[in-house]
Amino acid sequence: ALLPTRRWFNTVLDDSHLVVSCHLSSLVHREKEGHLFCQLLDMLKFYTGFEISDQTGTALTEKEMTTLHYDKILSLQRAAFAHFPELQDFALSNVAAVDTRESLTKHFGHLSPNTLHQVASYLCLLPELPEGQDTTYEKEVLLELLVSRHERRISQIEQLNQMPLYPTEKIIWDENIVPTEYYSGEGCLALPKLNLQFLTLHDYLLRNFNLFRLESTYEIRQDIEDVVWRMKPWQSEYGGVVFGGWARMAQTITSFSIVEVAKPNIGESWPARVRGDVTVNLNVQDHIKHEWEGLRKHDVCFLITVRPNLPYGTRFDRRQPFVEQTGLVYVRGCEVQGMLDDKGRVIEEGPDPKPKLRGDARTFRVWLDPNQYQQDMTSSIQSGTEDPYESFNVIMRRKPKENNFKAVLETIRNLMNTECVVPDWLHDIILGYGDPGSAHYSKMPNQISTLDFNDTFLSLDHLRSCFPDYTIKVTEDDPELQVFPFRIKFPISKKAEKGKKRKTDEPEEDQSEDKTLIVEPFVTPNRGPYPYNQPKRNTIQFTPTQIEAIRAGMQPGLTMVVGPPGTGKTDVAVQIISNLYHNFPEQRTLIVTHSNQALNQLFEKIMALDIDERHLLRLGHGEEELETEKDFSRYGRVNYVLARRLELLREVGRLQESLDVPGDVSYTCETAGHFYLYQVISRWEEYMSKVRPKQSKEVEVQAVAAHFPFHKYFSNAPQPVFKGRSYEEDMDISEGCYRHIKKIFTQLEEFRAFELLRSGLDRSKYLLVKEAKIIAMTCTHAALKRHDLVELGFKYDNILMEEAAQILEIETFIPLLLQNPEDGYSRLKRWIMIGDHHQLPPVIKNMAFQKYSNMEQSLFTRFVRLGVPTIDLDAQGRARASLCNLYNWRYKQLGNLPHVQQLPEFQVPNPGITFNFQLVNVEDFNGVGESEPNPYFYQNLAEAEYSVALFMYMRLLGYPADRISILTTYNGQKHLIRDVINQRCAGNPFFSQPNKVTTVDRFQGQQNDYIILSLVRTKAVGHLRDVRRLVVAMSRARLGLYIFGRVSLFQNCFELTPVFNQLTARPMQLHIRPHEYYSQEQPRDASGQKDQIIKNMPEMTNMVYNMYMHMIQTSQKHRQQQQQKLALPPQQTKPDAVDEEVSVSAEEKPEEETPMEQETPEGEPNPEGEATPEPNPEDTSEKEKEEEQQEAVSHAKMPEHPGRDSDSDEEENEGEQKQ
Repeated sequence: ALLPTRRWFNTVLDDSHLVVSCHLSSLVHREKEGHLFCQLLDMLKFYTGFEISDQTGTALTEKEMTTLHYDKILSLQRAAFAHFPELQDFALSNVAAVDTRESLTKHFGHLSPNTLHQVASYLCLLPELPEGQDTTYEKEVLLELLVSRHERRISQIEQLNQMPLYPTEKIIWDENIVPTEYYSGEGCLALPKLNLQFLTLHDYLLRNFNLFRLESTYEIRQDIEDVVWRMKPWQSEYGGVVFGGWARMAQTITSFSIVEVAKPNIGESWPARVRGDVTVNLNVQDHIKHEWEGLRKHDVCFLITVRPNLPYGTRFDRRQPFVEQTGLVYVRGCEVQGMLDDKGRVIEEGPDPKPKLRGDARTFRVWLDPNQYQQDMTSSIQSGTEDPYESFNVIMRRKPKENNFKAVLETIRNLMNTECVVPDWLHDIILGYGDPGSAHYSKMPNQISTLDFNDTFLSLDHLRSCFPDYTIKVTEDDPELQVFPFRIKFPISKKAEKGKKRKTDEPEEDQSEDKTLIVEPFVTPNRGPYPYNQPKRNTIQFTPTQIEAIRAGMQPGLTMVVGPPGTGKTDVAVQIISNLYHNFPEQRTLIVTHSNQALNQLFEKIMALDIDERHLLRLGHGEEELETEKDFSRYGRVNYVLARRLELLREVGRLQESLDVPGDVSYTCETAGHFYLYQVISRWEEYMSKVRPKQSKEVEVQAVAAHFPFHKYFSNAPQPVFKGRSYEEDMDISEGCYRHIKKIFTQLEEFRAFELLRSGLDRSKYLLVKEAKIIAMTCTHAALKRHDLVELGFKYDNILMEEAAQILEIETFIPLLLQNPEDGYSRLKRWIMIGDHHQLPPVIKNMAFQKYSNMEQSLFTRFVRLGVPTIDLDAQGRARASLCNLYNWRYKQLGNLPHVQQLPEFQVPNPGITFNFQLVNVEDFNGVGESEPNPYFYQNLAEAEYSVALFMYMRLLGYPADRISILTTYNGQKHLIRDVINQRCAGNPFFSQPNKVTTVDRFQGQQNDYIILSLVRTKAVGHLRDVRRLVVAMSRARLGLYIFGRVSLFQNCFELTPVFNQLTARPMQLHIRPHEYYSQEQPRDASGQKDQIIKNMPEMTNMVYNMYMHMIQTSQKHRQQQQQKLALPPQQTKPDAVDEEVSVSAEEKPEEETPMEQETPEGEPNPEGEATPEPNPEDTSEKEKEEEQQEAVSHAKMPEHPGRDSDSDEEENEGEQKQ
């Protein structure tokens, strides 16, 4: 599967007849042992016959493959005709009649082994047979050798088009294809791999197609297992099925029938579509009923047949094989078309309200996979197997967010069926061949020499500092006029002109002239007299590397920017977009990101620059979270255009009044256009003829204002409009006024189409295809909607990708092909990727695909590995310099921006806490460290309590809650910390909730001032061993980072030493200063107040408890308001009480006890919210036991979905509050 080795490897394979020998070996026929062997052999066969020329490396078309096949058969026919009279029939037949396996076997099967050997040797497949000797090969081998070489192969694309897209039970539980999460990394699997190079684009897409399909299959398997376990299928006394449980995401089917099997399309053998009706009885809680009724068109569901053989009431063991226990027989996918109403018609989606249906029975019309249906029917007719479609008894739905696999697979399959055009300058880089730097702008033939940098530079000195290696020539000598915006003319390197070879005797050109930049300051045309006419300006002082990234992004070619945490990736991206928009107004830019949140951040910054908002458009469902009042979705933009049109027409009406023109010209864009043509332009031309200086005559300053025709219209602008100081200044103002008027009419001309298109859909399509210049979407949206975008004729010239290192290889590739090629070429001119491959890669849940197939490698990371030139941003402005040291060792020369050293917030210490970062050692609590209530659902109660206690302490000192986030490395711990917070802080105005409690993986790309991090594990390092996760964890905090973990475990892990050496250099016990309070400018007092050293978690929780009680007692106001009482800190148990305790919660353990800890009782928040006095030591004993149990039970409550090993698991509790 690699070009360099294919040539000779294929020859060796042909010579040794390995494939034939393997095909005939007995291992192939042994079902169990030979299963993996067969799959590997199929892969080998596939790649030996791959559609590529081994010599030139070009992909072969369908036609060329057919020609090669015909040549082989014809040479065999000629040989038969000339030398083997017994093959006369074969030699004279037409090719199509003899190139199947059956007919070849029929023609050659009756020949003797010696004759077969002679035919093979004539075709140079075997050495010649010496005279009078018998062949040593068996007849079977010789026959297979000839047949397998000459049989007709089904083309790869046909094979793909006949393949069902939904997985079935055969694939879902096949360990060789979809290994369990316990994959150890040993042994080999029948999986494709994504490494650095690919044979052709077809091979590239096919490997990605197969892996994407299998990864979604793995997730589907997890969902099916979870749902069926919950439903508890048992065998009833009469042999049927009875369900002992229920599941939110599944219902039992009351009836299922196929209602339509459409005739096949021409040239296909499978039905055009197959539809069925599924009836379920929704006798469930209302909100779940609404979820089922809310299934949308194109949502994917699964139809399942279970035939359990375990009697009623048997306990299921989740650690034993699933299929045997539950008796699962069939799984088939389907796609919802809609729910049926009383009359049996599909309820269409739309603005109309849905009809109310009576009763609980609901019927859904679904589309089934025609390929799968064809295969099932064929096998039931030919082999007499049962019809699966008569047996379904469970229907399962999935969460919409995780359920878009079918649309993505269809997109990849469509790409493989179309003529896939990637720009020539990218083709070889994507496949991993040639010079990796060939798409860098310095080597592109169409490099642009003069670029308008608009507002990128704040001053000429800023510009000079950004190009230290260049001599700078300014065209303007007057220092007054040397102000931005600047146009810069760059020297074009001769390397770009590849075709012209330098003659040997020509002297090397002097390099010195190459280093001159010609800088031309220019004045932007006046836009009008109103304050809002002034363009918005960039205010960021970019660093030299950021400027290089912006320059590269403006030039054609591939630009890769590596942006470490806090280095202003988004600012660079936004400036590139703005500069492209101003330099190339006719070009359109597509923005693609991984998450909606990143898209929102980009949009908020684009809004602050000089970009007309009518040119912005946002596709997908994420626009709800945008923190602006403006709506950038398709319909939001249509409404904006319609509102803007009315606004502009009102202005036209005002202009008409001011000029005393009769009639109603401000009625439509068309009438306004006529008015502009006949009334406005003529007046302006007349005015210009009066004030333009004639030969040798000066025009008076007053004349400019005197003749101006639009005084009345501009009467609402800041007065006086004309300053009367100089002719030039006033002329500039008058031209600005005219530009203002002209812009009104050009916009109306653009909006005229919206008068002609009446429906919202047509208008939104027009907006997407014609009006918008900057279109943004997530990579998933691009993959889902490619078909629709291409059909609309969507076009774009530049792509900018943010978070590129978090996007799957295939989802990065699809956005390159969202448009049809023009005359066989792609329009794409620039591709800018911004990301950081030292942070976390795309989420792949299955370890085998992640590691064995290398599916977690993003395209960005692959390009970096191939050696594509990158621009590494090198100055961070997020964190204190000391915090930056925890992760800057991972990057090339990552320094700090000056403000990190200068601003007061970075200089003062964190009040109340001695250090600005600290690793705090947490020992077992009551004998328990990490616990695992469900597989991979890791929790650590001591760390959870300690983290929350520190949060409460910081809140008591006055830290704002929204500036503190609590992170952890596992889902289980996230849920536990949320439980602890709900119990100790919720509803208490002293504490409230932290900004976020989430996992490190989920928090990538976000930041906060103070981060509290819990590392959870105490037995093994776990997945923090991945340095990329560590880098993310260390780089989220701006001012303070406090880590709770088992020091002895992590400091011995080799991968983590650069960080843990710095952390362990500070004390391992929390040092606090409770006498300080939170206020920004407070310097640390030198009064010699000693740090208080906290030995362990119980001491911290007691201290916080006492501090809180002290505050309550001293604050008169709160006592009057009946303050809620706080839950008491967790109780240390006496060693003999341990067993009882652990059995309830499996979470708490003993340690040395201090008298104070023993006496401190456990309390619960009082349900009425009244302040109860601190309980007396006498009456605590019963209360204590009762409340301890309650606490234990509340910790033992498991969230609905158990997490798995990787906390990047998408499972978020449904009840989770929207943050």
